[in-house]
Amino acid sequence: MTINRERLWHRIIELGSIGQDAESGGVTRFSFTSIERRAKDQVTEYMQQAGLIVREDSVGNLIGRYEGLDEHAPAVVTGSHIDTVAQGGMFDGALGVLAAIEVLQSMHERDQRFKHPIEVIAFSDEEGSRFGFGMIGSRAFAGTLKQADLIYYDEQHITIAEAMRSAGYSPEHIDQAARASSDIKCYVELHIEQGKVLESLNQPVGIVTGIAGPLWQQFTLTGQAGHAGATPMLMRRDPMHAATAVLDFIYNEVRQFKHGVATVGKFRVLPGGINIIPNEVQFTLDLRDIDEADRNELEQRITEHAQRVCTELNIDCNIELLQRVAPAPSSPHLIGVIDTAAQQLGMKEIPRLVSGAGHDGMQFQALCPIAMLFVRSKDGISHNPKEWSSIEDCEAGADLLYYTLKQLASESY
Repeated sequence: MTINRERLWHRIIELGSIGQDAESGGVTRFSFTSIERRAKDQVTEYMQQAGLIVREDSVGNLIGRYEGLDEHAPAVVTGSHIDTVAQGGMFDGALGVLAAIEVLQSMHERDQRFKHPIEVIAFSDEEGSRFGFGMIGSRAFAGTLKQADLIYYDEQHITIAEAMRSAGYSPEHIDQAARASSDIKCYVELHIEQGKVLESLNQPVGIVTGIAGPLWQQFTLTGQAGHAGATPMLMRRDPMHAATAVLDFIYNEVRQFKHGVATVGKFRVLPGGINIIPNEVQFTLDLRDIDEADRNELEQRITEHAQRVCTELNIDCNIELLQRVAPAPSSPHLIGVIDTAAQQLGMKEIPRLVSGAGHDGMQFQALCPIAMLFVRSKDGISHNPKEWSSIEDCEAGADLLYYTLKQLASESY
């Protein structure tokens, strides 16, 4: 027996009730809100029960530190986030934070101390649900969050800076949340898979070989509005004609790349009348791949095709880059440590898989080595009230995290 699974499960359910809709069961905890504050206060209590030294930094990252034997040794860092999407589930992010606290509480109860301190962190605003700009806490932790990033705003036109200030944080001092690479040994995160790979393999846990990097673009195709009945087809400048050709190319071309995925998540037609030839079509594109060269090649193919089609159809084409994040490969050394921990638990041939979803750890490439563990998701459902991982799978993930952190906190590399 390593961790106390009943205590972990109780905390998952208890934290999941904060921001939970009574009818749907969905959980909504947006950053820098009173509901998130309640959740942070609850997690603070868990951290204190685990014997951790607790603090919050200037951007609201909640940090619990389990001291090591060497006060100068860099910290082994673990954790995740406790903010959610609208009407999300109770496991996304929260499991990584709560499992890490349970691991450290189990160590504390056994009076286990290691060379390196261990820190569990609930990072601020991983999801980006409120402002359309995520990973605020992990960016600040890595030293890459800029003042210019704080101008993003929510549906009430409240900026990140204003929301932070109203929640008691210091947007003017975001630089104080940055940590030096000499202060951090590595980062290991436990998270639900949010997909069906582990379920298809009938495996409770998996090792993540890397996090795919997202590239976001916005396409604006502009033609000329006209009467749907009075304008002959050959005389039209119809941006919808061009858009459908581009979309068809995207969905066919992405299949040529092993790990590539493409998503058109927003689509708008203007002026939007049933009997009007559109003047403008606007849509977004989310491209992801663990191989940055493949992703960039796919981007180039799509861009060239869109420009060619629009030229042929006399449509103006504007492609705006919204964000470009590099893929984040896991550290081979950390993967080896996880393998060793799995052997100690009697686990054999743990599956390897790629994370298509983004996670806080991808912000730490220049700061420290990273690795991730996935826990099986029922039916692959996430960002949904039906999101679920069993108590047995949560226990298996926390057990593996326990032995992984124990080894990393003990070794001297």
